[in-house]
Amino acid sequence: MKYTFILAFFLTLNFTACTTCPEPPPILEKKISYQVPSLEKENTFNKTMGKVALSIRDDQNYNKMSLNTLEKKEWFQKLMFQLWDRQITRDQFIARGVEKYPTHEYEFEFVANGFQKN
Repeated sequence: MKYTFILAFFLTLNFTACTTCPEPPPILEKKISYQVPSLEKENTFNKTMGKVALSIRDDQNYNKMSLNTLEKKEWFQKLMFQLWDRQITRDQFIARGVEKYPTHEYEFEFVANGFQKN
């Protein structure tokens, strides 16, 4: 009986100790600004982007996004460059793309996979 009481006492202390533990601080995402590529980097990127663009034709599930303005085209190209140049992660690329084009998650994953292969 005495041992049961002591065991219960220590278990209670353990539970109370856990409830007073502070929560870890949230992980803050580092803000990354776009870095303009050098001419050499831009040429290499354009070759890789061309390979990814050619592979799109072979995929029947890929639906073109409406990049019908210069602003949208520049946004997409900058986003792709950031992924290719490893300024952002694959997950950040997809999240930013889906934020702007919510119905095109497959397409952003396809492009991200294409850059990883090339």
